[in-house]
Amino acid sequence: MQIRISSMAVPSSTIKIRPYSTKQHLHFFLFIIIFSFLFLPSSFSSASSPSIHDLLVSRGLPAGLLPKEVKSYTLSDNGTLEVLLDEPCLTKYENRVFFDSVVRANLSYGSLIGVVGLSQEELFLWLPVKDIIVNDPTSGLILFDIGLAHKQLSLSLFEDPPLCKPQGILKNNVRKEKGFEGLR
Repeated sequence: MQIRISSMAVPSSTIKIRPYSTKQHLHFFLFIIIFSFLFLPSSFSSASSPSIHDLLVSRGLPAGLLPKEVKSYTLSDNGTLEVLLDEPCLTKYENRVFFDSVVRANLSYGSLIGVVGLSQEELFLWLPVKDIIVNDPTSGLILFDIGLAHKQLSLSLFEDPPLCKPQGILKNNVRKEKGFEGLR
C-alpha cells in the first residue's frame, strides 16, 4: 500500500499516523483553561475590586465605619461612593447608629463628605451624619459632623466592621406607631 503526498509516492511503512490519546486531549484542555483564566480581563474577576472595608482603609479611613452586611458598593471616578445593604439596620459604636439600605457620600482621602443614609442617636434624637473626617490618623481621633455639632470619637471604636441588626428597626417602628403602648 502506498500513500501519495504532494504527488510523491511514499511507502506506508514510513508514515505513522497516530491518533491523539485521551491524555493529550486532557493536557491541551487544561492548558486552554489555565491560559484563559490568566488572561481574562480583571473586570470579570470578583477579586478585581477590594471589599468596601479595604477601600476605606486604602483611603485613610477605618474599616469599621460601615457594617459587615454591606452587599455591594460603587465608586465613581469623581469620588461618589454608594453603598448598598440588604436592608436598613442598627448598630452601636459609642451611641446607636442607623444605616439606611443605601448610604452615599463623596469619598476622598481621610473623609466621607455629604453623607446621606446614616444617622446617629444623640440624647434620644436621631441626627443625620453629614461628614466623617480623619484629619490626622496619628491623633487616634475621628470627627463626626452631625449638623448641630462636631463629635470626636476614638478611632479604636471603628477598627472592625460591626454587625448591623435589622430587628432593632422593628422595635423602633413599633414604638413610633403605638406610642407608649409599644414600650410595654
